[in-house]
Amino acid sequence: MRPSILTLALLATLQSGVAWAVDPFVLKDIRVEGLKRTDPGTVFASLPFRIGDSYSEDKGAAALRALFATGLFKDVRINIDGDAVVVMIEERPIIANVSFVGLKEFDTEALTKSLKEVGIGEGKPFDKALADRAEQELKRQYLTRSLYGAEVTTTITPLERNRVNVSFTVNEGEPAKIGAVRIQGSSVFSESTLVGLLEQTSSGWLTWYTKTDRYSRAKLNADLETLRSYYLNRGYLEFAVTSTQVTISPDKQSIDIAITVSEGQQYTVTAVKLEGEFLGREEDFKRLIFFKPGQPYQGEAVAQTTRAFSDLYGTFGYAFARVDSRPEIDRATGQVVVTLVAEPQRRVYVRNVIISGNTRTRDEVIRREFRQFESAWYDGQKIKASRDRVERLGYFKEVTIDTSEVPGAQDQVDVLLTVVERPTGNIQVGAGYSSQQKLSFTGAIKQDNVFGSGHYLGIEVATASTGRNLVVSTVNPYFTVDGVSRALDVFYRTQKPYNSLGEPYELVTVGSSIRFGVPFSELDTVFFGFGYERTKMTTNSGLPNSYLLYGRQFGRDSVAYPLTIGWQRDNRDSIISPTVGKYSRINLELSPMGDARYARANLQYQQYIPITNKITLGLNSELGWGQGLGSSPFPIFKNFYAGGLGSVRVFEAGSLGPVDVTGTRTGGNRRANVNAELYLPVPGTGNDKTFRLYTFVDAGNVWGSFEQLSFDTIRSSAGIGLSWVSPMGPLRLSYGKPISKQRTDRIEPFQFQIGNAF
Repeated sequence: MRPSILTLALLATLQSGVAWAVDPFVLKDIRVEGLKRTDPGTVFASLPFRIGDSYSEDKGAAALRALFATGLFKDVRINIDGDAVVVMIEERPIIANVSFVGLKEFDTEALTKSLKEVGIGEGKPFDKALADRAEQELKRQYLTRSLYGAEVTTTITPLERNRVNVSFTVNEGEPAKIGAVRIQGSSVFSESTLVGLLEQTSSGWLTWYTKTDRYSRAKLNADLETLRSYYLNRGYLEFAVTSTQVTISPDKQSIDIAITVSEGQQYTVTAVKLEGEFLGREEDFKRLIFFKPGQPYQGEAVAQTTRAFSDLYGTFGYAFARVDSRPEIDRATGQVVVTLVAEPQRRVYVRNVIISGNTRTRDEVIRREFRQFESAWYDGQKIKASRDRVERLGYFKEVTIDTSEVPGAQDQVDVLLTVVERPTGNIQVGAGYSSQQKLSFTGAIKQDNVFGSGHYLGIEVATASTGRNLVVSTVNPYFTVDGVSRALDVFYRTQKPYNSLGEPYELVTVGSSIRFGVPFSELDTVFFGFGYERTKMTTNSGLPNSYLLYGRQFGRDSVAYPLTIGWQRDNRDSIISPTVGKYSRINLELSPMGDARYARANLQYQQYIPITNKITLGLNSELGWGQGLGSSPFPIFKNFYAGGLGSVRVFEAGSLGPVDVTGTRTGGNRRANVNAELYLPVPGTGNDKTFRLYTFVDAGNVWGSFEQLSFDTIRSSAGIGLSWVSPMGPLRLSYGKPISKQRTDRIEPFQFQIGNAF
């Protein structure tokens, strides 16, 4: 007999997994069939009915929706067997393993973790739709890296016990390189000048490292903004990019970029006007205007002015002051009147200071550097000072600060400080090469910010051909809640000054010291301390004549009790890669008791001057002076030395200065050196200040107490170098030539060091 239309409809309904219409009845039993791995409790917990409840068509539909929503099941059906409900389950396969074949551009571990977070991972139920989306997203990521020919194939391999392996096979191909960048429509500036401004470039000798020849839409947009800024800073207010064309070759290996621009005419500023509420401080605001009538319109100077206005409003608590510039242009005369419109809006105070990103450093280490307090009026200068103080800790690669409004409170803001930690363990290594000493090495190990506490604690070991150091020290920068620091040192040092005879001798110094640093202002700190030092000369035959004479008169074994006092001012924007600011230091050491009685002074001054946004001039000068007290001469083992990194480069470390009758470099009681460095960005690295080229000029020397200071005795050098804030610490390499030297000087053209700043 042919089935009726109703029977066929019911069969179709059952096959689609939907509970067909039934009259309500009281459930006597619920059975679940088809489960292999899933706990039955998961199914029962999703059902909207229990034994004894009244079952209906609506409850059956709700049960199906709830079970499918778990994502665990491939198919679910509900059958009615008398007064019982039978739930038929077909489970999804479980992913046994996710693997990648041919993956080079991305990190496998990171990619596996990312996929697991979106549902494609070991132990997760397999979903074909998710796997397809993952494949498409992986293809899209390859496009962002100029790998336009990349192919991704997903392979699903069934295993026993309803499991599957998911494998992504990748054929990455070669990245598409930028073949040419053309700028059309420019007449005021040459095409080569404009192309040189762009971050994206055609392939060159360094692009294998910088990857600037890989096309990116985001980078292209940034380059277009660079062009706009360049023209706007030179008075071309109506400059526009009219079109951009990106063409890829048929083999997807080469990309050409064509940019068409409209320059417009140049405009000159004829007047500057102020409009709005300036809190009765119009003259203070006028002093912050960085452009003047009679000059071409400068977009950056106008932006700098509006930022300065906003910052000044911020010092009075107006965190959301609006400052706009309105240029009124006259095309006929090529003139522009700039009106600065200001609206301070409402005054606010800080509700919370929120710190994030410090995975190692404790919150209190950062918070104690803050000068903007919670529940106090917002002060833009204090917030900037807080950011700079956190930056100068040296524990972070990046420090950013922002403010956000508090929802529902118009007079409150939260200050958000975000940091990116950097390694604070430091291995210092230095080396140099010269014809006399061949290859020489120095090294040290230290740990800053131990356990995230902000303390320095560790053992510093240094070894070189000229001596060895062993220093056990601890520094607590907040020994008191007021910011008084305390430093303790126990040290063992050996010095081996140069001996032309090549015979061994050394000076051994053991001692300890304690120092305190008292902050007198945001930038100024005064240091004072007390120490004990015992210096012994070896009695080897190699002891130089100058040391023998000192030993005969004052003994080979001498004790000193140096008192120290010093002052330091530091307003550099960073201690690792400074670009602006000054650093000054004076340190006085006085030993009025013991066998060695002397006074010793060190002075240092540094200044960093930004020439452009990417170029910085660094200047450094140091002076040293020592004098014996009473009838005692200045101890020879306290002499200054010069030469090498941190002094006068190109000359061997410690090789400058007086030479005694045995040909030994003994140093002197007076020292002077000056250094100038011009920092330049490495081509293709943008404005990365942690990786820079530099050129340098150094000059200086040391003089003995009986030598006359004269320009004829000054040594000087010049060269080039590379500065890199590496994971091991600041790395500096230099290569140079002497400008002024003596025949007996020891030259070391190539030098490098990890751990020193200048």
